[in-house]
Amino acid sequence: MKKQWLCAAVLAAWTGFAAYAQNGVIKELTGVVELKNAGAAIFTVAKIGDEVAPNTVVSTGIRSMATIEVGSAHVIVRPFTLLTMGEIARNQGTETVSMNLRTGRVHVDVKPPSGSKAEFTVESAHATASVRGTSFELDTRNLHVNNGTVQYQGTGGVAVAVSAGGASRVNATTGAVTASKEAYQAELLPTPPVSGPPVEPQASGGAAGSVSGPPAGMRYDLSLDLAFD
Repeated sequence: MKKQWLCAAVLAAWTGFAAYAQNGVIKELTGVVELKNAGAAIFTVAKIGDEVAPNTVVSTGIRSMATIEVGSAHVIVRPFTLLTMGEIARNQGTETVSMNLRTGRVHVDVKPPSGSKAEFTVESAHATASVRGTSFELDTRNLHVNNGTVQYQGTGGVAVAVSAGGASRVNATTGAVTASKEAYQAELLPTPPVSGPPVEPQASGGAAGSVSGPPAGMRYDLSLDLAFD
């Protein structure tokens, strides 16, 4: 009887882990991409097939990009980006993904399976965008919603619901957000300039090199494009 209870407890624990904990996987990369796992002191060069666990920092250098599969989402990490993976979980038909964009730009495409839901949260230094299936564009301060509704909250603490065709901007001083189409007329912050010859996509064996985020003294603002079905 004790043996049966022990087996049942082990099975339940394993099933719970499988149901809740997931990792992202690097599917494609170009140039030099690095990972710093939770608790690690240094970055290591990433390669196709590497897992990206929660609290892992992803760093891309000049002319470098990576595509990470996270559950039903594909995240394209653009050049000069520092991205920290947050929660990656699935429970009772709901997939929950969160991440923190410290600098740079990403494009996210989420296509949850039929009958399931996806909850995606992206944080930057100035604001948090939370969605359950929509399409929007975001940089560190400006949001424009293409479809659906986005809950947009600045550091001031009050969230604004921005619907399709609307826009919002965060006041860098007060942290307050406003919802208006005029806020989008200034356009989203541009993508960091990239110059020099193109870099060939890296084979699955990885490439030598080391880069730990943007060079000292250079400042790049976050820009984010998300597309949900």
